Amino acid sequence: MNWKKFFFAFIAAFVALFAFDFLWYATLMHDVHREVPTLLRPEADLGHYFGWLVLGHIVMAFFFTLLCARYIPGGGAGAGAMLGILVGLVYAGPHLISFAVQPLTFKILSGWIAGAVIQFAIAGAVIGAIYKPATEHIMYVKERLR
Repeated sequence: MNWKKFFFAFIAAFVALFAFDFLWYATLMHDVHREVPTLLRPEADLGHYFGWLVLGHIVMAFFFTLLCARYIPGGGAGAGAMLGILVGLVYAGPHLISFAVQPLTFKILSGWIAGAVIQFAIAGAVIGAIYKPATEHIMYVKERLR
C-alpha cells in the first residue's frame, strides 16, 4: 500500500465528506429536519458534540479510503465513484430501519438515502483519482481462462 497516497486520499475524503455533510444535511435539509424537532439535538447543544461529529467523519473517511485502496487496485475516479454508490446504498438499509422505528418523515428518509449515495460517490471519485497506482503496478488479463 502506498501510504503517502493513502494519507492524501484520506484527508481529501475527510474534507469531501465533511463539506458535503455541511451543505446537504446542515444547510439544504435543515428545515426538513426541524419538522421533527425531537429528532435532533437543539442547536445550542451542537457545539458540545462537535468533536464527535468530526470523529465520525474521520472514521468514515479512513475506512472508506481503506476500502477503495484495497478493492479498487486500478484506481480511478469512475471506479471509486461506483464503490461509493454501493457504499451509499448500503447506508439505505439502516436509514430504512430508522424510518421504521423513529418518527422520521419520508422527506428526511429520502434526503438521507440520496445524500449518502451522492456523498460517497463524490468521496469515492476523489479517493480513486488520488489513490491511483502507477501503471507499471497494474496487471491486466490478456485472455480469459475457460
